[in-house]
Amino acid sequence: MSYLLHHLLISSARTHSERVAVQHQEHTITYRQLDEISNQLANTLSYAGVGRGDRVGIYLDKSIEAVVAIFGILKAGATYVPLDPYAPVKRIAFIIKNCQIKTLISTKQKIDALGSNSLEELQSLNSVILADEDEQATQWFGKIVRWSEVLQAPCSPPPDPDLIENDLAYILYTSGSTGTPKGVMISHRASLTFVNWAYETFQVTAQDRVSNHAPFHFDLSIFDIFTTIKAGGTIVLFSAALSVFPINLAKYIATEKISIWYSVPSILTSLVLYGQLEKHTFPALRTILFAGEVFPIKYLRQLMAHIPHASYYNLYGPTETNVCTYYQVSPLDIERIESLPIGKACANTEVFVLTASNELVASGDEGELCVRGPGLMTGYWDLPEKSAQVRVPFTLHRSLGSEMIYRTGDLVKQAPDGNYIFLGRRDRMIKSRGYRIELGEIENVLYSHPRVEEAAVIPIPDNEIGNRIKAVVVARSSDKLAEAIPAELPDISVQDLKLFCAERLPKYMVPDLFEFRSSLPQTSTGKIDKVQLCQEIQ
Repeated sequence: MSYLLHHLLISSARTHSERVAVQHQEHTITYRQLDEISNQLANTLSYAGVGRGDRVGIYLDKSIEAVVAIFGILKAGATYVPLDPYAPVKRIAFIIKNCQIKTLISTKQKIDALGSNSLEELQSLNSVILADEDEQATQWFGKIVRWSEVLQAPCSPPPDPDLIENDLAYILYTSGSTGTPKGVMISHRASLTFVNWAYETFQVTAQDRVSNHAPFHFDLSIFDIFTTIKAGGTIVLFSAALSVFPINLAKYIATEKISIWYSVPSILTSLVLYGQLEKHTFPALRTILFAGEVFPIKYLRQLMAHIPHASYYNLYGPTETNVCTYYQVSPLDIERIESLPIGKACANTEVFVLTASNELVASGDEGELCVRGPGLMTGYWDLPEKSAQVRVPFTLHRSLGSEMIYRTGDLVKQAPDGNYIFLGRRDRMIKSRGYRIELGEIENVLYSHPRVEEAAVIPIPDNEIGNRIKAVVVARSSDKLAEAIPAELPDISVQDLKLFCAERLPKYMVPDLFEFRSSLPQTSTGKIDKVQLCQEIQ
């Protein structure tokens, strides 16, 4: 019985040993090789002192080695923490320190850049494993393990770490409202609840070639990796560069005979607008899944016209629950004007709508969507108070004791047919390009600039990517500058702020637009009136 995520690989390696498990460009690895090399990595980690519950970072571009790292870490009994390979070094260093990462799997170039900027924040690290063969990191003074050494370790399974299903499998860092990222802790049980449901619902088989478009630090990748491995199919890794040119992306989907596609709607929108889909027929593509943001109906309609033989599903769920509801799109839906429903609950999951006072809303009324079931996160890493705000006791049925539910913060209502309709957010979180973004985190970065006196960040709805981000800034007046910063510094500019944000935030969180004002509108209580600001701009 597979009650741990890496059991899926062990099982498929027995039944599909010579099938291709992962393909990246011209490189492939079979199930037998993936099982054996991840054993070698697990043994290497064990020799380095990594054990049950330790956090191991994966700081790699998307690659076969990164997939090996995921399974090797899990087999060692540790928790994998995927790091955004394109995030600013300051953000990576924060996560390493915050999560007390013990070992980092990376490359010479990335370790050198990290070490030259943040050695004082890397005290939890005691070893680094370099995945780029025999390169030697020059800016790191701890233990270095080369990939060639990994490949000399025993291929036999590592010692049993005595894990149970409630132990942590991975931690995914998302945007945080307090100005710093927060780590969502997911157990083996929670992840397998989703993986098993997806495997059954979408009938994934060993013949499927499943796209992996999402980066590994994004929760969409959980389906791509673990559901495919469970089925004995092939994960086809898509590099980030492919998305830059939708024509190339469309051609790659066709030539690689992708049978199951999963991505955010903005990628599919770019394919519709710029991918010249009419040049391909995509006969192998049988299932198209999308999640993370609203898919504009007009672009979905065009996609369905180009690829009419595929089945389409709208999946919904925050990182804290993975997918908790789903909706299969019918041909009739393309005639609608309003957004698609987010659907009904997945198997082994219950969703319901509560008022602010924790009472069930009447049918058809608006309220906050709440989720109950084994797929919930364990909590936020080292943020017990934040965890307690959203992971709360289930009081509707007292006979269930101390069971917890997750309050999503999403406002919904239930339609007469039982499907849930997404209405918006209770807080200032938005979705852009499928990423969940707390606008407060961007504002905190802007306020840390010495020449910024006031800042407000607002979303601008956009059909292609969900939302564009605009920052409205008041620069410090000249009489205050002399007290705070040297007068010889040049005046602040849009380029200055873009660069400042890019050094501290992931690319997808850097505002698309900046506007300077002499003042910002205020409410009667003296707070920045963001409602009025949005009305003025839109």
